[in-house]
Amino acid sequence: MPRFVRSAALAAAGVLVAGLAVGCGGSSDDDKDDAKRHGPSGADPAPRPDPSSTLPASLTSQKLDWGRCEASGEDAAPGDAWQCTTLKVPLDYAKPDGETIGIALIRARSTGKGDRIGSLLFNFGGPGGSGVSMLPSFGDQYAKLRERYDLVSFDPRGVAASEGVRCRSDKQTQAAENTDPTPDTPAEERAYLKDAADFGAGCARSAKKLLPHLSTAEAARDMDVLRQVLGDSKLHYFGISYGTELGGTYAHLFPKKVGRLTLDAVVDPTTGAVGHAENQARGFQRALENYLKANGQEPKAGTKKIVDLLRRIDAEPLRTDTPGRKLSESLATTGITVTLYSKQTWPALTNALEEAEKGDGTALLELADAYNERDASGRYSTQSHSQRAIACRDTKERPTPAQAKAGLDRFREISPVFGTFMGWDTAGWCHNWPVEGLHDSPEVSAPGAAPILVVGNTGDPATPYEGARKMADELGKGVGVHLTWKGEGHGAYGNGSDCVDDAVNGYLLDGKVPGDNKVCES
Repeated sequence: MPRFVRSAALAAAGVLVAGLAVGCGGSSDDDKDDAKRHGPSGADPAPRPDPSSTLPASLTSQKLDWGRCEASGEDAAPGDAWQCTTLKVPLDYAKPDGETIGIALIRARSTGKGDRIGSLLFNFGGPGGSGVSMLPSFGDQYAKLRERYDLVSFDPRGVAASEGVRCRSDKQTQAAENTDPTPDTPAEERAYLKDAADFGAGCARSAKKLLPHLSTAEAARDMDVLRQVLGDSKLHYFGISYGTELGGTYAHLFPKKVGRLTLDAVVDPTTGAVGHAENQARGFQRALENYLKANGQEPKAGTKKIVDLLRRIDAEPLRTDTPGRKLSESLATTGITVTLYSKQTWPALTNALEEAEKGDGTALLELADAYNERDASGRYSTQSHSQRAIACRDTKERPTPAQAKAGLDRFREISPVFGTFMGWDTAGWCHNWPVEGLHDSPEVSAPGAAPILVVGNTGDPATPYEGARKMADELGKGVGVHLTWKGEGHGAYGNGSDCVDDAVNGYLLDGKVPGDNKVCES
C-alpha cells in the first residue's frame, strides 16, 4: 500500500528520463587541492564544544572518521569526490548519556572557488529518503553551491543505513501490491485493513526499540548534533518536500542556530494526516489536468477516461511482460502518479496509458516499480517502511474505517482519479499502529530566527503550492520569505527557472534575501 504524502519521488521520476539524474564521477583537479584548503591530509579540525548544548561532549565533540563511500545494493560507489562516515546520536534524547545509534553521512568538500561558508545540509524528502544515495545523483545540479559549501547529506534515523526499518519481506511487499486500495466489498475492506495491521506488527517485531524514537523532532535534534560536530555555529540547510517539515521543525527547536535555510516543495504545516491527503489529492488532480491540457485533451473527459481504465483494472488486473505479475489498481495508480512529479516524464505517462488501454500493463508496472524502488530481481528499498514509521510516529490522527468511508465523497469531488485511493489511505496508513502519534500538526514557528527562504511551485503535485505560503506565515513575521515559481513538477530549484536558481543561489551563497512574495514566471 504505497503512500504519496510527503514522498521524495522526484528521484524515482528522475531515473525514468535519461540524463535527468546525473551521477558524479571521480575526483577533480579542485579535489586534489583538498589539503591546501582543509589542512594536512584533508583532516577536519577538532570540533569545538558548543556552550549552549545540553548533550555530553562525547557526542557534540566527536571526531568523524570520513572515508571512501562503499557501494550500496545495486548502486555503485559514488566516486572519489565523495566521503562517508557515521555520526553517533542518542537513541533517546531524554537519556542523552544512554544508548546511541548511528546516522550515516555523505559529503563532497567545497571546491574552493570562493570563500568557504561552511557545510550545507540536504534532506530530499520522504520521510524515508536516503540522502546518502541521493546527494551524489544531484551533485552537478549543486555545483555552484559547492564552490563555497561542503555538500552534506544523511540517512535520517530509521532510514536505510541509519538503523533502517524493515517491516516486511520483499515477497510480502510484492503480495501486498495486489491488495485492493479502494475496497468495494466487506471482504476487500477486511483484507485492506489486515494488510495495514500486519505492516505495523512487522515494524514492531523488527524495530520495537527504535520505533518510538523516529519522530521528525528527533531527526531535527540529530541535525543539530551534526551541526556542532561539523564545526558550524549556524545550520545552513536545503530541505525538499518532507525535508521542509524537517527544516521547519529544526527552526522551531533551534531558532538561534538557523543560518541560511531554504525550503523547496513545501509541506503544509497547518494540517494533519487527513488534510495532507486532501492536499495531495488536489495537487495530483491539478497536475493531471495540466498534463491533459498540454496533450490537447479536455481535462474532464480525459479524467473520466482514466477513471474508467482504473475501474476496469480493479475488476480485472492487466497482463504484463513480467512473468507472474499483473498490473493491479494499486500499481496502476502508483504508475500514473510517479509521472506527475516531473513534466519531463509526461511522455512516459502518455505511452503507458495508451498501452494500458490496449490491455498491456507493462509500462505502468515499470513506472510503479521505479516509484516503489523495486529492482529487476524483486528486491525493494526500505523507503516506504521508514516513511510510514516516521509519519505514524509524528501524527496523532488515526481515522477509523467508518470515518474514511464517510469522507470518500469529499475526496472524490477533489479528485476523481486519486480521491478514493487517498480517502481510504487515511484509515489504512496508521491502522493499529504500535506506537502513539505525537501531534496534530508540526510546530514550525521560529521567532527570532534568521530569514528562511520558502519556495512554492504553482504546479507542484505532491506538495501543493498553497503550503508554501502557510509555511512562511507559520515561521513568523520577518522569518518566512515566500518565493513563487509558476512552473510544473515537484520542487522549483534546478527545474529550469533561472529566476528561481538565481534567487536561491544569491541567498545561500551571498546572504541576499529576496523580497517577500517575489514571483518567478515559468
